[in-house]
Amino acid sequence: MAGAVQSVVILSKALPMNGGHGLYSYANNSTYQNKAIVAVKDLITEAIAEKLDTSFLSSSNTICITEMGCSVGPNTFVAVQNIVEAVLNKYQNLVHDHSRLPEFLVFLNDHALNDFNTLFTSLPPDRNYYVAGVPGSFHGRLFPADSLHIVHTSYALQWLSQVPEEVEDVSSPAWNKGRVYYSSAGDQTVKAYEDQFAKDLDCFLHARAQEVVCGGLIILLVPGRLDTTPHDRVFSNISYDILGSCLMDMAKMGITSQEKVDSFNIPIYFSSPRELEATVEKNGYFSLERLECLPLEKTQNTIQQKARAVSYHIRAGLEFLLKGHFGNEIIMDELFDSFNKNLEKSQVFQLGQTYSLFALLKRKAT
Repeated sequence: MAGAVQSVVILSKALPMNGGHGLYSYANNSTYQNKAIVAVKDLITEAIAEKLDTSFLSSSNTICITEMGCSVGPNTFVAVQNIVEAVLNKYQNLVHDHSRLPEFLVFLNDHALNDFNTLFTSLPPDRNYYVAGVPGSFHGRLFPADSLHIVHTSYALQWLSQVPEEVEDVSSPAWNKGRVYYSSAGDQTVKAYEDQFAKDLDCFLHARAQEVVCGGLIILLVPGRLDTTPHDRVFSNISYDILGSCLMDMAKMGITSQEKVDSFNIPIYFSSPRELEATVEKNGYFSLERLECLPLEKTQNTIQQKARAVSYHIRAGLEFLLKGHFGNEIIMDELFDSFNKNLEKSQVFQLGQTYSLFALLKRKAT
């Protein structure tokens, strides 16, 4: 319920993407995110033109924006520029004296282990905004009260703050034995992931409710699914299940132990519009101004090219997590070579559905 905001913080494990500019870096393997960001540019322009409250500029000529879960770029800079341009367009239509146009301070946020060096050395030299880095988990407070005007996060909130405790409890009906992901697991496992996502999103919104000015906006872009799409028909979910089967094969070959695989779970969840809307409404501090479920355009590449792109993309996101759990038992090149071959033989490119959820939230008056 809305009212006095309580500070809710949960511990979040740092899960950085592969940094740098190497073959398996996030910077070189994030085309899916880039396509999603480009696809919603017009939606962001409309949202800011119609919904951003500009009354706060009577006391300050600086608009503070944060990009949460920025990773190492370059997609972050595309998203930020889209927002800055949209705000400038709004003000140019409102004021005749363009010398009074606002300035922009952009806070780039991610976990402390993120490769901020690569991020900052990649900053656009001709940018029309100031930049500062803010390390820390976005599931808790990061900024002073009433200091932010626009919050943007893309392809970050699907990462859970932790694997649900029940999933790792051998005495729980949600224990995920024989799998590394929830999409083909039993109902209790799926529910545990769903509840963890809702809890994490609520914590995110509680923290932002203290930081965002009344009338300020949160723009969410997160990979998701239709309300009617089963979890095991989501493209990424099928891919993660295939990766899990590769790890199980390695356990059968004695490369790693069955127990090690059983205790490994990928902390990602693909929400539906209905689930996201329910959490926002229950939280109570933001009005849901717009919610869209957008299909991601499929490429015309060959199966081999698609499989390699997916393999590189997932390696960029999960290699840190895999190395942290399995150590030197598993050679990453061997694992992802097997994963690539199994992707080529699978039906993932024919059956898998890929959607992005676009949500616009506005801070309610206190």
